[in-house]
Amino acid sequence: MMIEPDTKDWTWVLERACEDCGFDAVTVERSRVGALLRENARIWAPLLAHASASERPDEHTWSALEYACHVRDVFRLFEHRLQLMLAEDGAAFPNWDQDATAVDDDYASQDPTIVAEELAAAGAVLADHFDALPDAAWARTGVRSDGARFTIESFSQYLLHDPTHHVWDVRCGHSAIDERR
Repeated sequence: MMIEPDTKDWTWVLERACEDCGFDAVTVERSRVGALLRENARIWAPLLAHASASERPDEHTWSALEYACHVRDVFRLFEHRLQLMLAEDGAAFPNWDQDATAVDDDYASQDPTIVAEELAAAGAVLADHFDALPDAAWARTGVRSDGARFTIESFSQYLLHDPTHHVWDVRCGHSAIDERR
């Protein structure tokens, strides 16, 4: 069953804490970005190891597997965009249709074990690159296709909300999978 596309502009998370997942971008320090990415990537393996990981809790909500595929692809996309920003200040980001990617890449049919490995690897690469940034690089800029402008610092904060929120999505919507219960 088709999931309704998310058309919200999530850049508001740079101004206030998310009322759902509690993530507060303004509290994220540069020095913690890599560690927070690695921490998030580690959370996904046990979620994907659950027998129910590929089951949707309802027809309008992705499975844990589909969320993990999305997070893996977000890590890869943000790695690409980070490299664009480092190569060219004011870099223009090509558009990415996350919903089309989910359908085209058939997220629901992917192997949870492989997705867990790919997500961890993509998260590690991105985390390493954030860890290696010199202080001067954090002010470099990029522009999303809808006109949203980011510095590498705000870009990292915006990025961190996505996988954090999706762990929250899985834990709330997939109570059988929540390893904390």
